[in-house]
Amino acid sequence: MSNWSSDQEVDDIVEEEVDSIVEMIQYNYTHPYVPPAPIIRRVHIERDREEGHTRLWNDYFSDNPTYTNAMFRRRFRMNKPLFLRIVTAIENGVPYFRQRRDATGRLGLSALQKCTAAIRLMAYGYTADAVDEYLRLAETTSHKCLLHFVEGVINLFGDEYLRRPTPEDLQRLLNIGEHRGFPGMIGSIDCMHWEWKNCPTAWKGQYTRGSGKPSIVLEAVASQDLWIWHAFFGPPGSLNDINVLDRSPVFDDILEGRAPRVRYVVNGRQYKMAYYLTDGIYPKWATFIQSITLPRGRKAKLFDQWQEGCRKDVERAFGVLQARFAIVKNPALFWDKGKIGKIMRASIILHNMIVEDERHDYNFYDPAEFHHGEGSGSSHVDLSYSTDIPTNLHNMMGIRNDVHDTQMHDLLQKDLIEHIWQKFGATAQ
Repeated sequence: MSNWSSDQEVDDIVEEEVDSIVEMIQYNYTHPYVPPAPIIRRVHIERDREEGHTRLWNDYFSDNPTYTNAMFRRRFRMNKPLFLRIVTAIENGVPYFRQRRDATGRLGLSALQKCTAAIRLMAYGYTADAVDEYLRLAETTSHKCLLHFVEGVINLFGDEYLRRPTPEDLQRLLNIGEHRGFPGMIGSIDCMHWEWKNCPTAWKGQYTRGSGKPSIVLEAVASQDLWIWHAFFGPPGSLNDINVLDRSPVFDDILEGRAPRVRYVVNGRQYKMAYYLTDGIYPKWATFIQSITLPRGRKAKLFDQWQEGCRKDVERAFGVLQARFAIVKNPALFWDKGKIGKIMRASIILHNMIVEDERHDYNFYDPAEFHHGEGSGSSHVDLSYSTDIPTNLHNMMGIRNDVHDTQMHDLLQKDLIEHIWQKFGATAQ
């Protein structure tokens, strides 16, 4: 009996071993051995970053630079003192741009190298690795420089150079508008599309209009000196100007009672609502003055010519913005819409900084002209007007009705036609 039991145990053990061997064979057959992939280590490239900084300094920033100030202006899109002011503020305000030493005591990239890389990418619309040979920055480093640079520009300069018009700004804009024949005009408004090359496939239908390519819309208000006073970026490209206007915060300050009150006289009639010059797609509100589609008579034709000439300010601003910073002219290569928005916002801030820096070189009008001559002095900003009006539904609805008043629009347009004829009709005959 005991021998039988021992034989049975041996058989069970043998059967288990055989089963395990069969399972192993089957597993190896269904899961063939794959040797581990070789570890590919990142190749270190000694770029000699110190030599890159020295070359950049000798080319543009030394006491006797290789290239002239005019060549600096063309390649950096701004004058040298303004660029150095931006670099100093960025270096002090953004930790990423401060030059540090590594574990071996070797100095890292300088703020000049990083800011120059960012400016070159914005100015020429380069890919991130295009500045490697000259500035000695890797592709990933150039990409980080651009993103940190635009964030620094927004945080350090956005409040000043993308502000709402102050009462002093409004008074200057009103004076210029009156001098040009449009009392009460504070700029022109229009939209621009920025093509989005790497738009996610799921969003392409939303951001594409007709059979075109995906794009993102920028709504802007610009004055005659090309300063951009309002920038609303982000609506999908499938929207037209009216749909963008419905989402835009351009009239939020007026509706909430925070905007200064103005008054001006046109053709002997007093008005209290400033306006923008627009093209024909915008609605006939008291805050918009469009050109006449089919002008009849010499007065209407003369008004149409002057309106279209002044309305080109915002289109000129778009053209100069794209010429200065090709990154907003070429298709956007980023996947993240938030990063694209920061680049557009920083480009507008830098554009306004350049406009302010070079304004003395392009004096369109002598300030003395605003105090002499026909019709001067009728446009004023009410500095005593309090902007601390309680924001409630009743007040907002009343102001909204004033903004959307079509009868006031028609009356203002008729007075402007007569005013333009009285001011410029003699020279047109």
